[in-house]
Amino acid sequence: MYLHIGNGKSVKREDIIGIFDLDTATVSKITKNFINKCQKEGKVIYLDSDLPRAFILLKEKNETKVRLSRISTLGLKMRLESGITEE
Repeated sequence: MYLHIGNGKSVKREDIIGIFDLDTATVSKITKNFINKCQKEGKVIYLDSDLPRAFILLKEKNETKVRLSRISTLGLKMRLESGITEE
Protein backbone atom coordinates (compact mmCIF):
# COMPACT_ATOMS: atom_id res chain seq x y z
CA MET A 1 0.00 0.00 0.00
CA TYR A 2 1.02 3.57 -0.63
CA LEU A 3 0.24 6.78 1.24
CA HIS A 4 -0.47 9.86 -0.85
CA ILE A 5 1.62 12.67 0.70
CA GLY A 6 0.67 15.51 -1.61
CA ASN A 7 1.23 16.90 -5.09
CA GLY A 8 0.62 13.55 -6.75
CA LYS A 9 3.37 11.80 -4.78
CA SER A 10 3.01 8.60 -2.79
CA VAL A 11 5.32 6.58 -0.56
CA LYS A 12 5.21 2.96 0.51
CA ARG A 13 3.59 2.70 3.92
CA GLU A 14 6.19 0.20 5.09
CA ASP A 15 8.98 2.72 4.30
CA ILE A 16 7.54 5.31 6.71
CA ILE A 17 9.55 5.71 9.92
CA GLY A 18 7.59 8.69 11.20
CA ILE A 19 5.48 11.70 10.33
CA PHE A 20 6.33 14.94 12.13
CA ASP A 21 4.87 18.43 12.41
CA LEU A 22 7.42 20.96 11.18
CA ASP A 23 6.33 23.68 13.61
CA THR A 24 6.78 21.58 16.73
CA ALA A 25 9.56 19.20 15.66
CA THR A 26 11.95 21.91 14.50
CA VAL A 27 11.89 23.59 17.90
CA SER A 28 14.48 20.99 18.90
CA LYS A 29 18.04 21.81 17.86
CA ILE A 30 18.67 18.11 17.27
CA THR A 31 15.83 17.89 14.75
CA LYS A 32 16.92 21.08 12.99
CA ASN A 33 20.46 19.76 12.70
CA PHE A 34 19.19 16.42 11.39
CA ILE A 35 17.06 18.05 8.68
CA ASN A 36 19.90 20.43 7.73
CA LYS A 37 22.30 17.47 7.44
CA CYS A 38 19.84 15.55 5.28
CA GLN A 39 19.33 18.63 3.12
CA LYS A 40 23.09 19.05 2.57
CA GLU A 41 23.27 15.37 1.56
CA GLY A 42 20.44 15.83 -0.95
CA LYS A 43 18.05 13.62 0.98
CA VAL A 44 15.30 16.23 1.47
CA ILE A 45 12.66 16.56 -1.22
CA TYR A 46 9.98 19.22 -1.08
CA LEU A 47 6.85 18.16 -2.89
CA ASP A 48 5.17 21.52 -3.43
CA SER A 49 5.69 25.25 -3.63
CA ASP A 50 3.36 25.90 -0.66
CA LEU A 51 4.65 26.23 2.88
CA PRO A 52 5.48 22.75 4.22
CA ARG A 53 3.55 21.63 7.29
CA ALA A 54 4.95 18.16 7.89
CA PHE A 55 7.93 16.02 7.15
CA ILE A 56 7.89 12.32 6.52
CA LEU A 57 10.95 10.34 7.51
CA LEU A 58 11.44 7.33 5.24
CA LYS A 59 13.77 4.38 4.86
CA GLU A 60 14.14 3.79 1.11
CA LYS A 61 16.62 1.20 -0.11
CA ASN A 62 18.53 1.30 3.21
CA GLU A 63 18.83 5.08 3.03
CA THR A 64 17.08 7.67 5.19
CA LYS A 65 15.10 10.26 3.23
CA VAL A 66 12.98 13.25 4.23
CA ARG A 67 9.91 14.37 2.29
CA LEU A 68 8.35 17.73 3.10
CA SER A 69 4.60 17.96 2.60
CA ARG A 70 2.03 20.74 2.73
CA ILE A 71 -0.44 18.24 4.21
CA SER A 72 -0.61 18.46 8.00
CA THR A 73 0.38 15.58 10.25
CA LEU A 74 -3.28 15.21 11.22
CA GLY A 75 -4.30 15.00 7.55
CA LEU A 76 -1.63 12.38 6.85
CA LYS A 77 -2.62 10.42 9.96
CA MET A 78 -6.27 10.47 8.90
CA ARG A 79 -5.30 9.18 5.45
CA LEU A 80 -3.39 6.31 7.06
CA GLU A 81 -6.23 5.42 9.39
CA SER A 82 -9.06 5.76 6.88
CA GLY A 83 -7.29 3.92 4.09
CA ILE A 84 -7.02 6.88 1.70
CA THR A 85 -4.02 5.36 0.03
CA GLU A 86 -2.98 4.26 -3.40
CA GLU A 87 -2.12 0.73 -4.43
